[in-house]
Parts: sequence; C-alpha cells; structure tokens
Amino acid sequence: MEYRKLGRTGLTVSRLCLGTMTFGFQTDESTSARIMETAADAGITFFDTANVYPLGGGDSNVGATEEIVGRWLKGKRQRFVLATKAVGKMGPSPWDQGASRKHLLDAIDASLKRLGTDYIDLYQLHSDDRETPIDETLEALDAIVRSGRARYIGVSNFLAYRLARALGRADTLGLARFVSVQPRYNLLFRQIERELLPLAEEEGLGVIPYNPLAGGLLTGKHKRDATPPEGRFTLGTAGTIYQERYWHEREFETVDAFCKTTAEAGLSPVTAAVGWVLANPAITSAIIGASRPEQLKDSVAAADRPLDAAFKTKLDELSYEYRFGDALR
Repeated sequence: MEYRKLGRTGLTVSRLCLGTMTFGFQTDESTSARIMETAADAGITFFDTANVYPLGGGDSNVGATEEIVGRWLKGKRQRFVLATKAVGKMGPSPWDQGASRKHLLDAIDASLKRLGTDYIDLYQLHSDDRETPIDETLEALDAIVRSGRARYIGVSNFLAYRLARALGRADTLGLARFVSVQPRYNLLFRQIERELLPLAEEEGLGVIPYNPLAGGLLTGKHKRDATPPEGRFTLGTAGTIYQERYWHEREFETVDAFCKTTAEAGLSPVTAAVGWVLANPAITSAIIGASRPEQLKDSVAAADRPLDAAFKTKLDELSYEYRFGDALR
C-alpha cells in the first residue's frame, strides 16, 4: 500500500480509505468487522465514517456505524487514521443538525463517545449548511481543534466557491483551516475537475473522493432492469438518490463501453474505475467500500497497479461528457 501526506499537513494516510456507510444496515456487525480486518491486512490505515451512518437505516439507526467502528478499533486505535463527519440530522429537535456552534460541539462529543476514542484525526462537515454563518461554523471547529478533540478539519460535498470563501474567512480570522475536501468523483461524475480540484491543488488541500464505483454501476453487474436488484441502489432513501444519480440509459451505455475497454485490457472494472480516480494527481486517497470482505480485492489492486497512461487516456475520452454534468444530457 502506498501512503501520502494529506494536503500540506504532516499527516500520512493510505492511498485507499475504507468507507463504512453501510455498516449496521446493509452489512451486519460481524461482516463489518471482517471487512475492516481485510482492509487493515491490505495496508489500509485510513477509515472514514459519519455520525448519520448507516445510510438506509432510518433515523432510529443513526450512529450505529460509529459504534461498530469504535468497538472494532478498541485496543488498536493508534494504528489508524480515523475520520468522521457531522451536519446531518441526529435527533428530533431543529438544532440536532447543521453546522451551528451548538450542534457541532454536541456532535463531536457524541461521536467521540460512540467511537470510544478521545480524538478524531479528521473531523469533516458532511455538507454545506448555508443557514449558519460560516464564521460561526469556523469558530466552533477552531474550538474543537484547540481542545484536542480533532486534529484536523475538512469538508465534504462543498461547491468550489463556498470552500474558497470558507478558506478565506479562516485565514482572515486566524482560525483552524480546512485541510481536505471529500467530493463525489468517478467516471460518471467528473464536474469537480473544472473548479474544485484546481482549487484544492492551488490551496494544498487533500482530496478524498467517495463513490469511485458510482454506487456499483461501474462494476458492470447491474442490468437495465426497472428495479435495481441489490446494493447501494436499494438502500431506502439513499438508494433513491443513487438511482437518480446514475440509473439512466446514458450511464448504462457508458458502462457497457467501459466494461468492454477494461476486458480488452485484462482488468476488472473495479480495478480500472478505482485506478482511474487514483491516477488524477489531485487525489490523495480514494474511499472504497464493500458489503463483503472479498469485494475489497479488486479495489486494493488499483493501489498496487497504477493505470497505464494510454489506458487512462482512453477512459478519459470515453467519459469526457461527464465533466459537464447534465448540460449535455
């Protein structure tokens, strides 16, 4: 396993990061533990979770993933870089969500308890709360860092201009600065190449993309059925979101061409899809997931076998239209 610094920080992370969003719903605890063990054996030392996980489990199950990860980490916490996120809805009250000072200070303490740890290595905003002034959010995160409850802070699902503004306000106010961004990125979603990735490179931010397999569509296992048979596309509300993102004729046509291209190159679609994400020089670590331990094998192979430059160019050309979102649909 290769390792890299997270942006301009001194923190070293593995080139692959284990995502955990289905632990406790799609994946039971014993299987989740075996997935974490398999990832660790492969050299993955970077785990990502969130307080609202597992996705698909409903409001009554939020926090279950952090608890599962925390129980597995007991006795070996120092061997791993642990990231979690906040902002999502965690309770019935209107203040049980968002990026207000109240919620973030409550959320970090609750996550620490569920994870069974004294600190989070990377504490991230799961989304952009536009109803809370960014200065208030930054001041709360700065307090969390200064207290030692988090070592670094980052964001997920931010537009480039909003992230740029947050970085500018942190610099102006002398507050802890975001060191990373966690965006969606894969062959079927490339819009971030136009503004977000150049911003990250210019500002020295680590980039930790999720969804490199487009919810599993890039594995080639799904067919053009009216109803997805299994996997991320069936996870309740989250499954509906995945279907809206990817379950379209254009995407299936691209996946068909992609699978044909990878077969000709002697690569599995999973290895090629994850390898394509890692081949972008702006990417620090790609978040991979699994519902069974054996599914990690092809993703791990992507870190061990960088894509040939000519093959990457083929994939770039095959998916070029996805740099422009729905404009060409």
